[in-house]
Amino acid sequence: MDDMYPLTVTDGLDRSFELRDAPRRIVSLVPSLTEWLFDLGLDEQIVGVTKFCVHPPEARKNKRIVGGTKNVHLEVIRSLEPDLIVANREENDRDTIEQLMHGYPVYVSDIRNFDMAMRALRDIGICCGRTAKAEALTQLIRRRFEHPLPAVRPSCIYLIWQGPFMTASSDTFIDDLLKRSGFEPIPFDRRGRYPELTEGDIASARPNYILLSSEPYPFRETHREQLQRVFPWAKILCVDGEMFSWYGSRMLKFEGWKYHHMVDNSSNPL
Repeated sequence: MDDMYPLTVTDGLDRSFELRDAPRRIVSLVPSLTEWLFDLGLDEQIVGVTKFCVHPPEARKNKRIVGGTKNVHLEVIRSLEPDLIVANREENDRDTIEQLMHGYPVYVSDIRNFDMAMRALRDIGICCGRTAKAEALTQLIRRRFEHPLPAVRPSCIYLIWQGPFMTASSDTFIDDLLKRSGFEPIPFDRRGRYPELTEGDIASARPNYILLSSEPYPFRETHREQLQRVFPWAKILCVDGEMFSWYGSRMLKFEGWKYHHMVDNSSNPL
């Protein structure tokens, strides 16, 4: 595959850069995309990951930790001499990424919906000489989302934080996956991409469902029970945050629609 290089790449920010050869020393600053790189068969090429790159387990065990997603250690990355850095506009610190761009090829993804995720996954496959593998896996992901949706979409608020409560706006990957799961997220877009909410905001919106994500805030059953007393009319469920917010290989395991079948609708109709 080396005959495809040098290769001009355009990333999610519409920045173009050149890869002179197939990357042999890759640093990933994005947990979702670290897992994708492993699934493309690039284990030997990956030299650095963040402390949040928990999938697959060997990522943190066998690779150099370069810090967190927001506070990477530039000196550690430089010591690894990467020939490709994988980053994300939302997850990584802008100033840090701009510094890295001066010395290394950096692919920055910008993922606000499913289609943008598919583009990034294909792009990374092309960058790394794994075009056919990336195409095969993205086709499997697309088939994973080919499922019937309910005729009536229950409204929902998806909480990612408390103290204060925070949700995701319509300009986010989370919102798109909720819709692809058959929910109708209640918009609070005028307050930003991740707006803060009060109990009064939630009560006024009166959602059919309140979904409590397992990340970034670790909502647990105790939180669900407390909120169920505050919002007794809603169906409140703890959900797998990786399912709705990880835009790489996790999508091969997507089952967002299953939450519609976890509650007895006959006892609490929408």
